Amino acid sequence: MSSGVPDGGVSVRGAATGTTVAVVVVTWNSASVLPGFLAALPDGMTGLDWRLVVADNDSADDTVDVLKTLAPDATVVRTGRNAGYAAGVNAALDAAGDMRAALICNPDIRMRQGCAKRLVDSLGPEVGIAVPLLYEEGQGTPHPSLRRESSVPRALGEAVIGNRRAGRFPALSELVTDPAAYRRPTRADWATGALMAVSADCLAACGRWDESFFLYSEETEYCLRARDAGYATQLEPAAEAVHLGGDSQVSPRLWTLLTLNRVRLYGRRHGAVATLCFRGAVLLREASRAALGRKASRAAAAALLRPGALRVTPGP
Repeated sequence: MSSGVPDGGVSVRGAATGTTVAVVVVTWNSASVLPGFLAALPDGMTGLDWRLVVADNDSADDTVDVLKTLAPDATVVRTGRNAGYAAGVNAALDAAGDMRAALICNPDIRMRQGCAKRLVDSLGPEVGIAVPLLYEEGQGTPHPSLRRESSVPRALGEAVIGNRRAGRFPALSELVTDPAAYRRPTRADWATGALMAVSADCLAACGRWDESFFLYSEETEYCLRARDAGYATQLEPAAEAVHLGGDSQVSPRLWTLLTLNRVRLYGRRHGAVATLCFRGAVLLREASRAALGRKASRAAAAALLRPGALRVTPGP
């Protein structure tokens, strides 16, 4: 550990060169999860020259103080507002300087030994985004994190038989559930964005993250845009990380935002008639879950029925 780093701290700054990997983190009231993230970082980044760049979205807790204490060499960008995830990523990338790749991650990720190097090494002329095997806290099997692009049949399949069961049939679900897909390098249309390595070439080709998606669908949009530019998203099964997870599954507000952004993104890439059909299929799913008593789905269904629901949605 370099001099000037307090006991328990992490030395996180290397030279900002084209061989450096920028670890990009967006924080918002993240003080409770940051110590665990920072503690796992040295092992996760083993074998790489790296530097930590954090964009803080105006945290009201001790997030910035935790960073100053435990990662004093980190570059911290204060956005001055709760700007959203994509805006935070852009702010951190702007401050990162030249790099070999960016490792974009949530602060509730815990990388296992050598995770980042395996991801970065799997990038290449065709693979612009690499993602690890993700485990939920306390779970011994990988979380299915690979996804197919949205379609009306897939939305209907998930509405009628559920995404896990429909996931066995590629035409009927976005979710990739085949265990074999998680045992080998597997390309997908997009993947859960809790941790992803993005090559410098891919970043240059695709440009900035879309800040109109405050939260949710921003990683989907970026992966699809990368694919359109010739850069695939690929799972690297030798890279592993634990994701502590979030509350989108139980929070009506966050689930509504996730659902609306999913339909908004579909509308960006398809015509009005197809988008109307997709919205109807998603509404069927949420309404059927609402009938079973799921409060988050009740809120999402009500939002889908509102005029103007698919305009740019504000953050929570």
